Amino acid sequence: MIISRTPFRMSFFGGGTDYPAWYKDHGGAVIGTTINKYCYISLRDLPPFFEHRHRIVYSRVELCSDASEIQHPSVRACLTEMGIDHGLELQHTGDLPARSGLGSSSSFTVGLLNALHAMKGKLVSAQELADEAIRIEQDVIEEKVGSQDQIWAAFGGMNRIDFIPQDGYRVTPVIMNRERFQTLGDSMLLFFTGLSRIAETIAQKTIDNIGNRNNHLKTIRAMVDEAQDILQTPHRSLDDFGRLLHESWCVKRELADNVTNPQIDAMYEAGRECGALGGKLLGAGGGGFMVLFAPRESHARIRERLKSLVEVSFKMNSQGSKIVLYEPNGLDNL
Repeated sequence: MIISRTPFRMSFFGGGTDYPAWYKDHGGAVIGTTINKYCYISLRDLPPFFEHRHRIVYSRVELCSDASEIQHPSVRACLTEMGIDHGLELQHTGDLPARSGLGSSSSFTVGLLNALHAMKGKLVSAQELADEAIRIEQDVIEEKVGSQDQIWAAFGGMNRIDFIPQDGYRVTPVIMNRERFQTLGDSMLLFFTGLSRIAETIAQKTIDNIGNRNNHLKTIRAMVDEAQDILQTPHRSLDDFGRLLHESWCVKRELADNVTNPQIDAMYEAGRECGALGGKLLGAGGGGFMVLFAPRESHARIRERLKSLVEVSFKMNSQGSKIVLYEPNGLDNL
């Protein structure tokens, strides 16, 4: 059996400039972090004693005779692209729900590719994993997704990612001293809105509007520089980071009419009324998880006001996708 563990991500600034339709002409940048919540993919050879050749377990169970019959688009594409010609059992579990704005779909694809390569006896680099996941999601499956989620899932950490027109991307760690990093993490609260959504649906409207949102996206891109300066300048207050999150959210919600809705707006404003300096919906919008940035003394009030929502504790800056169990021959290795 082989098990991969791949982190989810929390994107702070720059979302929207990571769509190829934008950055291939204008460039782009994002800043954010992975967190200690994960997607787990387990693989094992399926013995030839069953009527089916593949058993795929996620929110549903698929029993298939051929990879082309698999309904899960990422599983079907990854097995086909990698030329998997033997039966296997695949099981997925996650620390947090899918379709929630934490890049879970790309974490799944990156984790699956990592496990499949390990099954073939190959250790691949973070860049190879990210590149392959981007190609499969954007070119093979033809999903309307950006390019940041795959990179964070593969590399892990708190990073700035720059997208360079016609020349790929560059990953740069955001370096802070331990105390400042701890203060940043302790200032954030993560809540599940209870609303799931299909990111591709939200993203499609954003992509369709790109030609009419040049100024918005340029502003969002400039906020990445400002956020990095706040984080890495010791004399600057981290409260400025929270205020900038609010400015960014105000701009992002104008990218498409389905980024937010009255229910989400009410949750966000409730947090602000109780002391949050800023925040945002994570991912494309429309639902999922909301992060709020607030001084520690405001946290109790915010939690009480939003007690109907599920709060999730987290730590920032986890490792990228890794193989946590490697026993390709099962019990033969014991």
